[in-house]
Amino acid sequence: MKMRSLWQKRQSVVFTWIVSYSVVLFVPWIISLVIYSQSSDALRSEITRANDSLLKQARYTIDTQIDLMKRLNMEITWNIKLQNLMYTTKSQGDAQFTAYQLTRDLLTYQTSYASIDEFYVMWEKEAAVLRAGNVRDLETAFATIHDTGAMTYDQWIDTIRHSESNQFLLLPRMDSASPQTAIAYLTHLPKDLNGRETGTVVVMADVSRFQKAIESISGFSGAQVLILNRENEVLLSNLPATVDQARLVQRLADGDGMMQDGDYELFSIPSSVSDLKYALVIPSRIYWEKAEYVRKFAYASIAISLLGAGVLTWFFVRRNYSPIQELVQAVSDKSANAERTYGNELSFIQRAISQERDEKESMALQLQIHQHALRSNMLNRLMKGRMDSPIPYEEAFRSFGMKLLSNRFAVILLVVENADPLSSGLPGIDGQGRTKLTQFIITNVVEELAGRRQHAGYVAEIDDMIVCLVNFADTEPARFQEDLYAIATEAQLFLLRFRTDLTISIGGVHESFSGIAEAYREAVDAMEYKMILGKREIITYDDIRIDPADNLQFGYYYPLQLEQQIINWIKAGEFDQASRSMDEIMRRNFNKPVGSLTLARCLIFNLVGTMVKAINEIGGGESSVLGGNPLWMDKIIACDTIQEMQRELFALLKEVCAFAEAKRDKNVSEERAASLRQLAARVIRHIEEEYGDASLGVNSIGEKFNLKGSYLSKLFKNETGEGLPDYINKFRIERAKGMIRDRQCSIGEIARLVGYNEAATFIRVFKKYEGVTPGKFKEMIGAECILEPTRGSIG
Repeated sequence: MKMRSLWQKRQSVVFTWIVSYSVVLFVPWIISLVIYSQSSDALRSEITRANDSLLKQARYTIDTQIDLMKRLNMEITWNIKLQNLMYTTKSQGDAQFTAYQLTRDLLTYQTSYASIDEFYVMWEKEAAVLRAGNVRDLETAFATIHDTGAMTYDQWIDTIRHSESNQFLLLPRMDSASPQTAIAYLTHLPKDLNGRETGTVVVMADVSRFQKAIESISGFSGAQVLILNRENEVLLSNLPATVDQARLVQRLADGDGMMQDGDYELFSIPSSVSDLKYALVIPSRIYWEKAEYVRKFAYASIAISLLGAGVLTWFFVRRNYSPIQELVQAVSDKSANAERTYGNELSFIQRAISQERDEKESMALQLQIHQHALRSNMLNRLMKGRMDSPIPYEEAFRSFGMKLLSNRFAVILLVVENADPLSSGLPGIDGQGRTKLTQFIITNVVEELAGRRQHAGYVAEIDDMIVCLVNFADTEPARFQEDLYAIATEAQLFLLRFRTDLTISIGGVHESFSGIAEAYREAVDAMEYKMILGKREIITYDDIRIDPADNLQFGYYYPLQLEQQIINWIKAGEFDQASRSMDEIMRRNFNKPVGSLTLARCLIFNLVGTMVKAINEIGGGESSVLGGNPLWMDKIIACDTIQEMQRELFALLKEVCAFAEAKRDKNVSEERAASLRQLAARVIRHIEEEYGDASLGVNSIGEKFNLKGSYLSKLFKNETGEGLPDYINKFRIERAKGMIRDRQCSIGEIARLVGYNEAATFIRVFKKYEGVTPGKFKEMIGAECILEPTRGSIG
């Protein structure tokens, strides 16, 4: 029943708390696991470090003995008497004497190396063994040193002779007390000049010395220490061999460091003075014996943490839920079904408070919107001069929180020229949102700038324009216009950061509420002069005001003769001249203190009419320039300023001039082509008539047509594709070929008839164009005439 009730309250804060606190229970459990893991790792690292340290200590002790063995081996090997004995040719007597001297030196080594139990040199040449103080044959030496029953004589000989040089191995050793096992270090002496074996140096130390060194190091209880040679053979073990020893040795042969093999932890390090390897084998149960205590302690702490946390969770849940339940009943008007209806009590309280706050903020926002609309309506009535307010304006200003600093007012009018760049970086804003954002920025900026100069500024939107009513402080009136201009300048510069351009107009300063309408009218009048002065300017009413006392005379300059001159330049395609004249007309009309807006519009329309007249006189108007720009007149009229109209007008002027120039060039080209065709025809007729004249040439023809010969030849080639000299020679050769076919004249006569004074010149020219001489050509013609009857008879 209790579990069912708890499940029904699964959305209640009670259920949430129980789940949350239960999750908190896992924190000590996780912390305990982390502590156990870290402790185990730290303990494992510490155990590993301790074992490694013990193994290094054993290595140091054993390496000291091994180093003595290697040093003795090296001193014996390099003994000068041993070298003379092994590598010099001596008589048997001399050799025996040298061997005797060598045994004396070995006695000295025995004294110096007291920790070395046995050493000797096997002399292969004499089959003898050299010991300290004596020389024995091999069998006697074996019986004296090694015959313990563990190795035969032949095995000893084979081991000594066939083991690798500088190798550690186990050899039995006879001792006065009891047989021993020794670790031997063998070094084969180099062969002699004949390639024969010379001998082997054997240095031995009893295993008992190494056992004592290991036993002197505490901490190896239960662990097995192994010494392995190069062939991974066990030279020494502090414990008897086990059934797993062969497998563990094979595992140790795979590498150095810490390893694990079944129930054993393995450690191995190489010797620092030899090729031996030291290994430590520890059963896992001994290795983890110290860590078992940490594991049990961790389990106990987790159990205690879970039990204590569970008891505290239940106690605090019961204690903390009572005030929450009372608060829910109070908020829900003591509804008995509040928890069941709303689920989680805290969420219900939060929603109730949020709902109350949202209602309050909504009401405040609505009041603010209505107040802003009422304030804008009041300012609109003041600007339009409506003084019939139901309540005095002084009281209205106070009700809207608008301070009245004095009875002096002015109006600043602001027009946004490009609202799109302001929100280009803010996607998702529509046109209405963009307008509100622009008004919000301008309102804050202008009102703040007015406040910086101790004045009050109040911004509203009137007739799609942003209007700022400035109420001046009781300061020096002479500075009012300067302050207004400074406010306008800083507002322009600030809005440039948002890539928004403003055109600003400023009215005059007036007193009382009734003067506000006059100030607004003056600002509107000043804004109209944006057409002449251009956009992005600050226009004050004083700049455009005309004082009758000044008696200024402003006429209208655009004489008829200048208009006709512009038309002629347009027809001639002279854009530079036409644009310069139009620019001069605008400069003379608009570069004045004050100009008439009506006259400005009339001048623009007259200039447009001038271009229309020029286009009609050029011809093809609607099908060319005007036809390609059907809305050109609308584009000019739609411009807000004279500068924009001037740019559109000059763009159209450039296009019209280009059209006129292209048409003029086309007419000139057509006339030139017809003239060239007529000239080429006349030249050809002259050549056909005078080809027999020997003086006929390029220069004579040029004189005939009053042109320079080379220029005439160039014109002729451009028209016909063939140079004048080539055409004359080809025409003469064609006439000559006709005369040869008629067979009426000789070659010399034909040459004179076609205009060549010398037959050689004629022959050279004929061959150049026909490929054969005139005589050859005549023979070819004769052969053709002979063949004709034959062909007829065959037919």
